[in-house]
Amino acid sequence: MPSAWSGMNWIAGGAGAAVLLPLLAVGVGMPFWAAGLISVVAGGGVVALLAPRKMFEGLDNSGAARGKIEFARELLTGAEPLAIRLEVAVSTIQTKKVAERVRHLARTSREIFAGIEEDPLRVDRVRRFLTYYLPRAADLAEAYAVLEKSGNRDTTRLVSTSDLIDRLDTAFTHYATNLQEADLDNLDIELKLLKSSLDEDLGTSALPAPSDPSKRRA
Repeated sequence: MPSAWSGMNWIAGGAGAAVLLPLLAVGVGMPFWAAGLISVVAGGGVVALLAPRKMFEGLDNSGAARGKIEFARELLTGAEPLAIRLEVAVSTIQTKKVAERVRHLARTSREIFAGIEEDPLRVDRVRRFLTYYLPRAADLAEAYAVLEKSGNRDTTRLVSTSDLIDRLDTAFTHYATNLQEADLDNLDIELKLLKSSLDEDLGTSALPAPSDPSKRRA
């Protein structure tokens, strides 16, 4: 997922190469061309090591799943800046209770993102969250911070905005739970398949209880 650190790998790689070059050429006395080559290779290694992970890499994106994965990638790419806005808003809101609520919104958003990255085929369960509730939450959090700093403090609007943030928190929790229930649905399917296989191989009648070893010795 794109993040606020996107591009930092190139900065870190360049800085590492810039530091390593004089150390090798001057400090160690290595020929400049050799020091330059090693610095470039080392810097490239840092770039590769810190390169942002491509979303959903390693997943099978063939067939019908491909469109769903691309759709999930598009939604998460658009949602990432919104989560960052929530995280930034936390530090700008003066009212502790509201700031904590916004912090919980941001944390729940990250949990939902992680769930979709784990299984993008579940994205339909949180589509409305990503496209409607999350953008509105970012707008309201920033609006609350602006209202707090306004010279003409509008108490009515502050209370109304705070109430909506509370209700959004309930909605966020609902969608996070809805995503977790998808895992339980998958577990139910696995249990049914396992039971069906056992019934087919062993029969549906109860298995005899294992005998007591102490009675056999007697």
